[in-house]
Order: sequence, then structure tokens, then C-alpha cells
Amino acid sequence: MDLILEAIKESIRDFLIGVCQTNLETMFEYVNEKAGEIAVSAGQTPGDFNSGILTLVKNLSDNVMIPIAGIVLTYVLVYELIAMVVERNHGNEIGTSDFFKYLFKMCIAVELVAHTFDITMAFFDLGQYIVQQASGVISTNTAIDASATIATLWSEMSTMELSELFLLVIETLIISFFTKILSVIITTIMYGRMIEIYLYCSVSPIPFSTLTNREWGTIGTNYIRGLLALAFQGFFMTLCIGIYAVLIQSMAISADLHMSLFSILAYTLVLAISLYHTGSLSKSLFNAH
Repeated sequence: MDLILEAIKESIRDFLIGVCQTNLETMFEYVNEKAGEIAVSAGQTPGDFNSGILTLVKNLSDNVMIPIAGIVLTYVLVYELIAMVVERNHGNEIGTSDFFKYLFKMCIAVELVAHTFDITMAFFDLGQYIVQQASGVISTNTAIDASATIATLWSEMSTMELSELFLLVIETLIISFFTKILSVIITTIMYGRMIEIYLYCSVSPIPFSTLTNREWGTIGTNYIRGLLALAFQGFFMTLCIGIYAVLIQSMAISADLHMSLFSILAYTLVLAISLYHTGSLSKSLFNAH
């Protein structure tokens, strides 16, 4: 009878350990996958991320926004001419050099609008370069060694009582569930940044058409600040991944399995919160609003 009870107990133990292993493998898979995706996405330009969306945005910019930007530019240039005449004693003090300056400024304004999309993409090429340089310094090995970790956990679980294993099963289920939620949040942050970039790029001709005017130029300069903030956000995301990698790689699975598992969840939560705040941090750095 004792042998039968012991066999049943061992079967239950093996089942519970198997459930724990499955939950842990799923959890580590989600954590490693999402952290790796962010490490790659942070250094991507809009064209690298999705060339189809970029083509759509460029077509909208060229065919819809540039005509509107032309109207805005015409207004800005006429306003500039009127202001110049009024400031120069109703035209009495205007010299030939003033008209040449005006024509030069007008040519610059037209060239800016005509090549707006190329200039806009240059900001994200700069951002990609910064991320690539930073990646050479920052460790981005964010993968948790699932096989080694599970092997360590298995040796600990094999000595546990059934009641402890039941508790561990519940914990791994909860942690795995919340890890999946955090993975969705991280994905949302990653895609949200890229969508914001595409939205910014789609209307770029309009703010660029205001750059050459002293009064209206604040629209264009603030837009450029926003572009710089989005480009540098990739650097901050890479830095967050680097900090996360150091925390994960330095984490040791201790005899207290419960604390070790919740530490992994805590690091992933911190990563999600940090990534969420990279946008506001980058905007505050460049005073973009």
C-alpha cells in the first residue's frame, strides 16, 4: 500500500514539475523574444521597419501635403515681403541687397519643401547611427538562458513537498500570465513609436514651409525638435535594454525560487515602464511639445 501511495505521489510530483517547466519555458520565451525585438527595433529607420508603410506615407506627403505646404509657403513669403517693405519705411529704404536676400530666402524655402522627405529621413538615419554606435558599447544580450535556469529550478523542485509544488505551479501561472501582458505592452510601445514616426513624416512639408519666417518659424523649429526626440528615443530604448541585460545576466537563481521568479517579473515590469517613459524623456531633452 505504501508503495502505491508513493508511486501516486511521485506521479503527481512529476506532473506538477512538468507544469512548472512548461510555464517557465513559455515565460522565458516571451521575455527573450520581446527584449530581442526591441533591441532590433530601436535601431531601425522607418524604411527598415516597414517599407510599405513608408511608401504610403511618402505618397501622401508628396501628393497631399506638398500642395498644402505650397499654399502655406506662398502666404509666408508674401507675409515676409510685406513685413520687409513695412519695416523699411514703406519701401523708401529698401535696397537691391534686400531683394537679393529675399530671393535667396525664397529659394531656400522652396528647396526645403521640395526635399522635405529626404531631410526628414536623414534625422532617423542619424538616430540609427547613434544606436549602432551605442550598441557597440552597451551589452544587448538580453536572453535568459532558459535551459540552464530550468535545470537549476528542476533540481530545486525535485526536493519540494507537494504543497510547495502546488504553490509554485500557481506562481508560475500568475507570473507567466503577467509576463505575456507585459510583452503585449512592450510591443505596443515599440509599434506606437514607429506609428508616431510615420505620422510625423506624413505632414513634414507643412512645418518645413514655415522655417524661413521669423514669426511662423516656431512651427517648423518645434517640428524639428520632435523629429530629433523621436530619433533619439531609439538611443534611450537601447540604453534601457542594456540596463535590463545587465540586470538579467547578473541575476542568479537562488534557493528561494519564489523570489527569483518574481525578480524576473519585476525586471520585465521595470523594462516596460522605462520604455514607456523614453518618449517623454527624449521630448523634454529637446524641449519638444
